[in-house]
Amino acid sequence: MPEPQETISRYTVTAALPYANGPKHIGHLAGAYIPADVYVRFLRLLKKNVLFVSGSDEHGTAIPNQALKEGTTSRAIIDKYHALIRDCLYQLGISFDVYHRTSEPIHHKTSQEFFLALHKKGLLTEETSEQYFDAQANVFLADRYIVGTCPRCGHPNAYGDQCEKCGSTLSPNELINPRSTLSGTPPVLKPTKHWYLPLQDYEPWLRDWILDSHAKDWKTNVYGQCKSWLDTGLQPRAMTRDLDWGIKVPLPDTEGKVLYVWFDAPIGYVSATRAFFEELSEGKKIFSTPQTEFGKVSKDDWKKYWQGKDTKLVHFIGKDNIVFHCIIFPVILHATGEYILPDNVPANEFLNLEGDKMSTSRGWSIEMHDYLREFPGKEDVLRYTLLTIMPEAKDSEFTWKDFQSKNNNELVAIFGNFVNRALVLTQKYFENKLPARGPLTEVDQRLINEVKDFPARIAASIETYKFREATALLMDLARTGNKYLAETEPWKLASTDLAQVGTILNLALQVSANLAVLCEPFLPFTALKLREMLALKPLWWKDTGSVDLLPVGHALGVAKLLFEKIENPVIEAQIQKLMNTKSPELGSPKEPVKPLKPEVTIDDFSRLDIRVGKVVAAEKMEKSNKLLKLTVNSGLDTRTILSGIAQYYTPEEMVGKSVVFIANLAPRKMMGLESQGMILTASDGEGKVKLLQPAGDVEPGGSIS
Repeated sequence: MPEPQETISRYTVTAALPYANGPKHIGHLAGAYIPADVYVRFLRLLKKNVLFVSGSDEHGTAIPNQALKEGTTSRAIIDKYHALIRDCLYQLGISFDVYHRTSEPIHHKTSQEFFLALHKKGLLTEETSEQYFDAQANVFLADRYIVGTCPRCGHPNAYGDQCEKCGSTLSPNELINPRSTLSGTPPVLKPTKHWYLPLQDYEPWLRDWILDSHAKDWKTNVYGQCKSWLDTGLQPRAMTRDLDWGIKVPLPDTEGKVLYVWFDAPIGYVSATRAFFEELSEGKKIFSTPQTEFGKVSKDDWKKYWQGKDTKLVHFIGKDNIVFHCIIFPVILHATGEYILPDNVPANEFLNLEGDKMSTSRGWSIEMHDYLREFPGKEDVLRYTLLTIMPEAKDSEFTWKDFQSKNNNELVAIFGNFVNRALVLTQKYFENKLPARGPLTEVDQRLINEVKDFPARIAASIETYKFREATALLMDLARTGNKYLAETEPWKLASTDLAQVGTILNLALQVSANLAVLCEPFLPFTALKLREMLALKPLWWKDTGSVDLLPVGHALGVAKLLFEKIENPVIEAQIQKLMNTKSPELGSPKEPVKPLKPEVTIDDFSRLDIRVGKVVAAEKMEKSNKLLKLTVNSGLDTRTILSGIAQYYTPEEMVGKSVVFIANLAPRKMMGLESQGMILTASDGEGKVKLLQPAGDVEPGGSIS
């Protein structure tokens, strides 16, 4: 069972390491980062010793794949997206103590130490198995380097581990007509040696640790997924891969082999902590922006946060990472014999967008950097909206109309309206100083009693990872204050009973002071503004629930609007922007329609000689991932045309196909060869290229007009 609360001396809180292979969308925020930040900020307000850790996951096939797409190096990709993701998270108020990188030397060293510790204990098994190999590129292919037809939905470009169209989890040997993304050729099976973690050996221990010890305190979606894995039976899992990008396997004769990304990625939490305490002990702040005051430390203090029995470890992740954080990583930690295990893994489900699955690759998402650019100063509006729809037990949905409603009808009309009325009326009637309280009415006393209960209720929800519930309670406190002003109507009493007005405004401002402290985990930017407006001294969670946070005569700051209305045209523009990426025929996201090119005349068009040709031979261009060299029968001659379709068609597929091409295009030299025409293609709306072809049998040389 989890340790009693009083035995906990410190907390280690982690948020999932985002892949540094592209920008991240708001679904990632709702999945891991905002709930983790609320929890950590709450612990800090309790004066707990807490370390908040995350960082970029910079290994795995997703990185070189993206480098291939962008025509650059893996190092350039991780440098670019590490900075973008880190800066977005900090700008949205995610208060990491350290945000590290798995490409740093200390992470490579730490991961190799873990691997060697398991290897020396004889806990890894060495096995040789057949895996797909690209004979032309001379490399073994990781799952993401293999594409083919999905056996579930027929999508022609499913990856070896997943079909992004239907969402099915796959293995490379399930793909129909698999081909390498490197050369476009069909891969062959070839034996290779790897080191496996025999997960099946740990099933009895995992059943005891998860199914018995955490049956009551883990979320049902997390517990259920773990139980399903265990009931199905665990299998050995390879902890190494054949790749040239990653952490080298620290054993002799292992050239070209690296550690499995899901072996090294969670270890990133440990290496980040090591780097953090090394920096602090040396007076440096290279990778860190600590939010917690740690005082004087030594570089070995990281062990307290990962090996101390009085430390509570909590992982915040999305549901697609449950197996790694609840089964594989705990097995690795347990097998070393030195590390603590996660007390809880409060994973969230997925956040959908306007009725469809959110996906950056399909263009159906709201990227963090786009939001920050288009809604400056409204970081807390997004945080609040996501907290109210957080997918804690099942998938939920973000819509722009709901976002607008949450802002206008709740943040502006309830929270902001209450605080603004209390401050403005105090400025008007009491020279901007807190008035004294007189005799209390029944309404006054009821407010005092209600305020007293809110901190404990909100705390109980946060401690059990019910962030939607906690956020609703926070707004209920603002609603209670708003209702109190509406009931007492101090603006009507000013001419007849200014003393009673003073009592009402005193209590309203005390409620505002409570809100300033209690909203900090949820709305940190709002909390800062409200503290400034109230000229509030630093307070802690234990101080709240009182109506004596501000002394009589306390001079207030300048009243400002906490929130502003978002008008319809702003929302309509966002909806239109999003809908421009959606295909009305298929109901699935597609690339935005490109704007029209400059106008041409019929004479311009008539100068083009567009014909049908037949491909009689095809081959991949050396040193190019995009070009195919096609030999085309034009009906008049046989010509060479270079076409950038190698990522979508193999040479074997092209032979015998009828194609539409521009026959009188001036020849162009490309990679040392002359291309004598242009093959016409179209985008299918998902970024994939398709050939334009005649509907029926048309002989080579047929004209198109």
